[in-house]
Amino acid sequence: MNSSLLMKSAANLKKALPLMMKYKVPTTPVNYALWYTYVSDELPELNEQLNDLMANNDICPPIQAESLYRDFVASKTDSETLELRTSIDKMLIQLDKSLIDTHKDTNTFQKAFEKTFDDINSVEQEGLSVEEVIGLVKKLQGDSKNMHRSTAFFSKSLENAKGEIASLKAQLEKSQKLALYDSLTGLLNRHAFDTELSAYLEKNNQGLCLVLADIDHFKNFNDQWGHLLGDQVLKAVGRKLNDSMRNGASAYRFGGEEFAILIPKSKLRIARHFAESIRKVIEKLTLKDKRTGEKINNVTISLGVVEFQQGDSLHNFITRADEFLYEAKRLGRNRVLPIL
Repeated sequence: MNSSLLMKSAANLKKALPLMMKYKVPTTPVNYALWYTYVSDELPELNEQLNDLMANNDICPPIQAESLYRDFVASKTDSETLELRTSIDKMLIQLDKSLIDTHKDTNTFQKAFEKTFDDINSVEQEGLSVEEVIGLVKKLQGDSKNMHRSTAFFSKSLENAKGEIASLKAQLEKSQKLALYDSLTGLLNRHAFDTELSAYLEKNNQGLCLVLADIDHFKNFNDQWGHLLGDQVLKAVGRKLNDSMRNGASAYRFGGEEFAILIPKSKLRIARHFAESIRKVIEKLTLKDKRTGEKINNVTISLGVVEFQQGDSLHNFITRADEFLYEAKRLGRNRVLPIL
């Protein structure tokens, strides 16, 4: 690294660190890389999106920051996926080598056995001595032991591979669990929601609002038109929610047919108005059954809205929103509670 590049790197680092402290960003390698790239002004689109994120938050939401890192800074191949692939490749190479070695050993021992048996068959013809016969038997015994060792080694390799596969399966399950996005709707997933909400509650919960939304009569879609249409409904609602996000709000698939929206630096009245606008957008949603061509235009959602109150735990915060959501359904669905 030449001196000018070193000076530039040091200057960027001096710019990045104060910004990370200002927005309470943990000093992880991912965050260093993200903010270093930001202050370098190399990627205008990254800067624009990160500026928008900061304008609507007093903290840097960790999941959204990681998403920006993946989109703009990280290589296309995720590091965890690369690590898993490397482990799998290594395991397969070891297994392949063991199989080849065992196959070679088997051929060698087979030839040795055939030669020894030929010698034993010629005992009577050539009149070998007792000592020579004993020598042949001992050679056969030695070859058998070598073959046993080789097959035992291969069996051990298979056993190790079984353990490796179990470990890789666990890693894959963990990797899937920690993925940021729900594969069906494209929204951030429940793990992302839990992580972001915890970060908000730990750092800055003033004016934080939560909206829980649930698709009305969702079971009827599955029962009447099948699960494929049910998935189509989830995708359409997820897309509308994502398109409606603004001013720092972020949408998540909370589970099943339920969704969550976090709105930082807001007020209950504003958040409720926002939820009402989303309700109206979903109410206008029209879908078509791809099999029959029949139009389905009765998709609605019920929503519960709360603002963080001093003394709220994460559980209480979610529970209060869920209670309003349940009450909205009890009162007839397709509505937002509380009424202000």
